[in-house]
Amino acid sequence: MAKPRWTAFPHPSKDHDYADAALEKAWPRLHRGDCEPYPDAAQLAALVEANPKLKPKMSLEEAAATIRDAWRAHHRGDFAEAVDKGLSVGPLGYVVANKATNIHATYLEENEAAKLELFQASAARCEELMAAAKGIANAHYLHAQALGRYSQGISIGKALAQGLAGKVRASLETALKYAPKHADAHIALGTYHAEIINKVGGMIGGLTYGASKDDGVKHFETALKLNPDSAVARIEYANGLVMMFGNSKMKQAIALYTEAAKSKPADAMERLDVELAKAELED
Repeated sequence: MAKPRWTAFPHPSKDHDYADAALEKAWPRLHRGDCEPYPDAAQLAALVEANPKLKPKMSLEEAAATIRDAWRAHHRGDFAEAVDKGLSVGPLGYVVANKATNIHATYLEENEAAKLELFQASAARCEELMAAAKGIANAHYLHAQALGRYSQGISIGKALAQGLAGKVRASLETALKYAPKHADAHIALGTYHAEIINKVGGMIGGLTYGASKDDGVKHFETALKLNPDSAVARIEYANGLVMMFGNSKMKQAIALYTEAAKSKPADAMERLDVELAKAELED
């Protein structure tokens, strides 16, 4: 499988290179936001036993080692390698491949058409994984993330007309059903409420899409309690406050951005969040 030619991660750091046993040791911190289980052979065996369609062509030991290498690539910012290695395993590697795809498309892909294609490809793989297996929270979360980012790319208005909002919400709620402490899904649900209200208003948003300011704030606050180190939780909370309440929440939003900019990133993805916060404060 050919490795994609993507924009290189602009902030390489040895601090984000989790070689050998360092990955497992750092795993709880790295995956506090998405609740992804550590991929060893036993974990994969349980998945395959429950969902036979996930059985890889390679041994489970080899699959687990390849998936761990894919996560190492993702955490150090080599998103193309993470996708390549993840896809080489088959559906068992889709979570890391899709996460790397979504992060690269969100932060590093500058061509809008290419960005939308990446989100569509990620969403399609998520749907394949969702059909093959039940109980994989990140299949549903990353599906919502891909569709949500795609919706932002085509405009929220067009996305609403295409019925994407309902799909995003359903996938996020399913992710939380399987992983109630999934902080990133709470962030995304907060953003869902904020963007709906910002686009169609509180009354229509509530009646048609079940969106509410109170629920939006509650999801953001829950995310911060579950993952207090998260820069992206603060960034999305700040954006959501302005979308829902306007300039009356600008002071709080700036404070959240300031906290995000001071966060210590544990990997490349978090570094991109911190750099985004710094750039927004400079503007």
